[in-house]
Amino acid sequence: MLDLKLMQKNPEAVRESLTKRGSKIDVQEFTDLDEKRKALIAEVEALKAEKNAVGPEIAKRKKAGEDASDLLKKMGEVSGRTKELDAELSVVEAAQKEWMMSVPNIPHESVPVGATEEENPFVRDWGTKPEFDFEPKEHWELGTELGGLDFECAAKLAGSRFSISYGWCARLERALAQLMLDTQTEMHGYIEVNPPTIVNRKTMTGTGQLPKFEEDLFKLNDDRDFYLIPTAEVPLTNIFAGEVIDETKLPIKFCAHTPCFRSEAGSYGKDTKGLIRQHQFYKVEMVNFAHPDKSYEALEDMTAAAEKILQLLNIPYQVIELCTGDMGFGATKTYDIEVWLPGQDAYREISSCSNCGDFQARRANIKFKPTDSKKKQFAHTLNGSGLAVGRCLVAVIENYQQADGSIVIPDALKKYMGGLEVVKPE
Repeated sequence: MLDLKLMQKNPEAVRESLTKRGSKIDVQEFTDLDEKRKALIAEVEALKAEKNAVGPEIAKRKKAGEDASDLLKKMGEVSGRTKELDAELSVVEAAQKEWMMSVPNIPHESVPVGATEEENPFVRDWGTKPEFDFEPKEHWELGTELGGLDFECAAKLAGSRFSISYGWCARLERALAQLMLDTQTEMHGYIEVNPPTIVNRKTMTGTGQLPKFEEDLFKLNDDRDFYLIPTAEVPLTNIFAGEVIDETKLPIKFCAHTPCFRSEAGSYGKDTKGLIRQHQFYKVEMVNFAHPDKSYEALEDMTAAAEKILQLLNIPYQVIELCTGDMGFGATKTYDIEVWLPGQDAYREISSCSNCGDFQARRANIKFKPTDSKKKQFAHTLNGSGLAVGRCLVAVIENYQQADGSIVIPDALKKYMGGLEVVKPE
C-alpha cells in the first residue's frame, strides 16, 4: 500500500507512476474521496464545537431555573446530524482504503519504462548452451518415457495441471530442494523456516494477494476464510506483521521449501503440457526484511543467491530487468532469471526477485525502530524464488539429456541422489 500522505500531497506523482505501469486506475477517484472525507470531518468538528459552546449555556439556564428546551432540542438535532456524518465518514474512509488497496507500487526511478515483456532489457547471461547431435526432447516426453512423470494418473486424481513423480524423478526433485536450501542457508545466510501452507485473509492481504487477485487463489470451501498459499512469500513476510523489529537485527533473511497453489486463472491454454504451469508445485522462496537504505543492494544479493543454484548445476540462464508495465503488483524493482530449456529452444522464467520497498510493510504494519531515533519506520521487504523446484527439474532433465534417452545427474546433486549418476531407459 502506498503512503497516504504521498497520495494526499502529491497525487500527480502517483498518476505518473500508474501511467508508466499502464494502469487504468483513476487517481481523481481518490482525490474526490479525500475531499469528501475532509469536508465531512470539518462539518463534524464544527458541530462538536457548537455542542461544546452551547453546553455551558444549557447548564447556566438550568442552574438559574430558566427554560433550556430550545437549546436541548437544537443539541439533539446536532447529535443526530453528527451520527449521520460519522456513518457517512466511515463509508468514505472504507472506500478510500479499498482504493488504496487496489493501487500497485511505485516503480523505482531506475526501472525502465515499458508496456510489455518485449521491452524488458537484458542484464546478463551465464553459461554455455549445450549442443546436441540429436533433436532434444521436452521434459515431459523424457520424464514419461523414463517412468518418472505421470500426468494421466494425476489428471485422474485431481484434474488437469497436476503431476505425479516416481522414483528417480521424485528423488531428483527432492535433491534440488535440498541443494537450494543448503546453498541459501550455508552460503547466503538465510534462516530455514517451515511455515503454514494455509493462511487467513489478513495474511493474504498483507502481501498484496488480496483483495485484487482473489481469483488466482485457492480458497478453502468453509466459513473460516482460509487460503492455500500461492508462495511461501505470504507466510514468511507476515511473520513480523504488526511488529516492530530491532534495527540491529536487520537484515533478517528467511527461506522455505513449500508446496504452492495457484489457480492460473488467466493462463487458459498456456503450457498445458508438462511442469511449467501447474496448480500445485514446489518452490524454495527467499524473503528479506531490509533497512530502507540497503534494500536495493539486498535485491542484487538476493538475485545473485538465486543465480548461484543454476551456476552450481551448470545450467545456462539469463537475467532480465522487468520494465514498468511488466512488474508485479507489489514490486518497485524486479529481476527475472530465465533458464535455458533445449527442448523448447527458449529461455523460461525460473525465478523472480523483487524489492517491494515499504509497500507490503505498510499493508502488514511491519516496522523497525532505529537505534538513533524514537520514531519507528516501515521496513523494506524483498522476495524471490531460490528457485522454483519444478522448473529447475525441467531444466536439469532437458539440459542433461543424452542421445539414448538417458539423463545425467549433475555433479552438484550426486550427493543427494544416493550414488545415482545416470537415469537410463529400461
